[in-house]
Amino acid sequence: MLKRLLPAALALAVSATAFAAGPQLKGQAPGWYRLQLGDFEITALSDGSLDLPVDKLLQQPAAKTLKTLHDAHLDVPLETSVNAFLVNTGSKVVLVDTGTAGLFGPTAGRVLANLKASGYTPEQVDEIVITHMHGDHIGGASATVFPNATLRLDKRDSDFWLSAEQVAKGGDGGKAIAALVKGFADAGRFKPFEGTAAGVDIVPGVKAFPAYGHTPGHSNYIAQSKDQKIMFWGDLMHVAAVQFPEPAVTIQFDSDPKAAAPAREKAYAAAAQGGYYVAVAHVSFPGIGKLRADGKGYDWLPVNYSANR
Repeated sequence: MLKRLLPAALALAVSATAFAAGPQLKGQAPGWYRLQLGDFEITALSDGSLDLPVDKLLQQPAAKTLKTLHDAHLDVPLETSVNAFLVNTGSKVVLVDTGTAGLFGPTAGRVLANLKASGYTPEQVDEIVITHMHGDHIGGASATVFPNATLRLDKRDSDFWLSAEQVAKGGDGGKAIAALVKGFADAGRFKPFEGTAAGVDIVPGVKAFPAYGHTPGHSNYIAQSKDQKIMFWGDLMHVAAVQFPEPAVTIQFDSDPKAAAPAREKAYAAAAQGGYYVAVAHVSFPGIGKLRADGKGYDWLPVNYSANR
């Protein structure tokens, strides 16, 4: 009897070992997403995420923010994406914002790694365009990491943030950002522009437009190929669940809330009417979608996932 049962017992033991639960691996897939825009290739690059106490940051009663987030099945602090974007026009490669690099905690700072994972190298980048000079947008702008890139941003922002007063107020972060810009300036590759309503050409097919309010020189960028268009919003908005249905809600980060809210409302209305893509720094990755008017607010329609870009 024992001789007959022993093989079966051994088989059960081996089976139990083989099918024992493995350790959870954590992590996500490489943070990049591709979109074809006419003849242009758009690549969204994840820098990671930051936990933000948005109930304290949004300029409305905290209870209202908490209820809106609860209804959207979201928690506080809100895990908030940090996104950058790469535009390949076929002749030029333009990086829109650069992420945080080492200026924030360990959950962010991944733009460079994801740029490489997407198949590009930093040496291929011709232009770095910065929506504004907050650390989560300009932190990765290194003249040595991007040895062939020219740094472009609105002169209103550079004049404000690089003033001795603001650099001192920013502490180590302010000094680090000033040093990054100096690296490009010393190499002759820092070219701020004067924003105009007609737009400023960066490369053929890519223009900068003023969207002042969040910072003194906050800019949107438009890439357009054939009859297709995408607008990169920077920090025109932060919390999708709140600020799409209620565009008037501002955030503590806004330098001039009275200008930031109208800039957001104007951009929302134009995107909904025009039916074009927008790319947003702090909407869940990849941060690309379209808007649809819904009463006094808007619905966010994320880009449909495609494995065939």
